[in-house]
Amino acid sequence: MGFRGWPAEAIEFYEGLEADNSRSYWQANKRVYEELVQGPMAELLAELGPEFGEGRIFRPHRDVRFSRDKSPYKTAIGATVGTGGYVQLSAEGLAAGCGYYTMTSDQLDRYRQAVGDEGTGPQLAGLVETAVGSGLEVTAHEVLKSCPKGYPRDHPRVELLRLKGLITWRQWPAGAWLGTTRAKQRVVGFLRASAPLSEWLEVHVGPSTGPTG
Repeated sequence: MGFRGWPAEAIEFYEGLEADNSRSYWQANKRVYEELVQGPMAELLAELGPEFGEGRIFRPHRDVRFSRDKSPYKTAIGATVGTGGYVQLSAEGLAAGCGYYTMTSDQLDRYRQAVGDEGTGPQLAGLVETAVGSGLEVTAHEVLKSCPKGYPRDHPRVELLRLKGLITWRQWPAGAWLGTTRAKQRVVGFLRASAPLSEWLEVHVGPSTGPTG
């Protein structure tokens, strides 16, 4: 059976989990998660695969070893799409991202060199402008307060240089549309709109080969 969206029960499942993040709630509603949350996500990834690459669903359990918050379960289901895409469903609705949310030190070096270059830098600035103009948010996990060392404070692309990652992001509030194939259409539209910027990152930054920066 193909992807037909997520039913209202999927949103209700996460609303309940936010109110009672406990093993007893999870066990009582495990079938809802497997059939109405995880199942549709797997179907969506299978349909996205031929165009965008193989996907993988993240495990629902949180890693609480180094966290003050000991809640055992994630309040959203997340999945990768291909090499840089991401899809998420939560009580708030559907969201999608693409790019590098954070960069390791070697990635940051390559990114800043490319941003500073008078060929590849303006190209990226244009791609960001186009993405924002199409309704995407362009952001990062962390933004420096000032220009990184070695670059002038009045650099024409200082805002891009301050980023320690680069992603496109889009969120859609929960609604009846989530229970239809419109959910897939929105994710596909997002990934296609994000492709030029994502390709720039793959060419000029690429995967990490060093420690976290």
